[in-house]
Amino acid sequence: MNKKISVSLALTIAIIAMTVTFSVTMILARQIFDQTIPSVQEKESMYSKLSELDKYVRANYYGDIQDPTLFDMISYGYILGTGDRNATYYTAKQYTELLEVQSGNIVGVGVDVVKDTSGYARITQVYAGSPAEELGLQVGGFITAIDGADVKNLTRENVLARLQGESGTEVVISYMSPDNETADYTVIRSKYVIPSVEYQMMEDAVGYIRIIQFDSTTLNQFSQAVNDLTGQGAVALMFDLRGNGGGVLSAAVDCIDLLVPKGDIVYAEDKNGERTLMGESDESSVDLPMVVLVDGTTASSAELFAASLREFSGAQLVGQTTYGKGTIQAEPHRMSDGSAVVVTVAKMITGAGSTFDGTGLTVDIEVAPGASADASTPIESDTQAIRALAAAKLAAGVTSSGGDADATSGESADSTSGAEDTSGAEPASDSTDAE
Repeated sequence: MNKKISVSLALTIAIIAMTVTFSVTMILARQIFDQTIPSVQEKESMYSKLSELDKYVRANYYGDIQDPTLFDMISYGYILGTGDRNATYYTAKQYTELLEVQSGNIVGVGVDVVKDTSGYARITQVYAGSPAEELGLQVGGFITAIDGADVKNLTRENVLARLQGESGTEVVISYMSPDNETADYTVIRSKYVIPSVEYQMMEDAVGYIRIIQFDSTTLNQFSQAVNDLTGQGAVALMFDLRGNGGGVLSAAVDCIDLLVPKGDIVYAEDKNGERTLMGESDESSVDLPMVVLVDGTTASSAELFAASLREFSGAQLVGQTTYGKGTIQAEPHRMSDGSAVVVTVAKMITGAGSTFDGTGLTVDIEVAPGASADASTPIESDTQAIRALAAAKLAAGVTSSGGDADATSGESADSTSGAEDTSGAEPASDSTDAE
């Protein structure tokens, strides 16, 4: 009797378990179904609209449609529609060129430019060994048209993109020299190297290092600069990040690691608020006073560099409030046709837990650039650099007959050592930052 009851009880328990399992499975399935159907319906609606638009245009448009161009433009529009201001779509050609940029090798004309108030592209750099150098193009000159297209209607990025291309191809540029002489040149694009670091020893043994961008070549060049200057007996280091729009995050972290003591450098904070450590420094460091030159175009990884030196080593920031791009973008995702896309995946958080996204970093010593200052201004005549040099001397305890060490008196705008800023600075412009 007991045995029969046990079997019956076991069957009953099994049936109940099966019923509960079935019910739970049905509930979960219904939830998944309810979530999936709207998603499918939304996608069907999106594709249906695109198909309807394509069918109408192809049936009625007078001109010829170039499908590769159309597909690229659709992709551009999709990324634009996400609202991610730091997302980027690259055509297959643009992505190949990006890889060349990040490796330090470029195929093009060999200049860097900014958009001048005139609307033209003012040359700020002519790279050694480039076609531009061979032609005698000068810093301070202007590119007014490219292949007949007026550059007033182009962004800086568009100008640079049109100057770059396959090796051996031609591009026609209209050029106006600094003394207003004009000429048209047919330039054959060729490979040249963009240095990411420049350095020199300044007066009173202050080492000056300019980091143009953070890429795969930066760490070796930066390490050489630091070792060379400290080997020469530098008493302080001055880093120039003006115009540095960022670049490869890991390259910036590696450079920071060379300078600062052990600690966490940067975290990635996802949309759920969870943080992942993205970089840390070891115990080795450079024990010298440091000053960092920044401006409104200092962005992303360059801002992290400046913030980290202030947090770890008490470095002073000199110049103007930085851009305020404190987000992290995924590595470019290459598509099947060779194109690529970059999207924002996280917010950048410094080792001390602060963020500069949307606000920028306020400086400790605010200095406006000279009235006629640009990238071609010699460092010895650069108003901001002169003030930074004086701050470096003061931090190192150096005095000179010219009284430079007193030049920072009364200029400290906010001499706290923290990197968290709430200046609310309006971002100016950004460059692609594939972090």
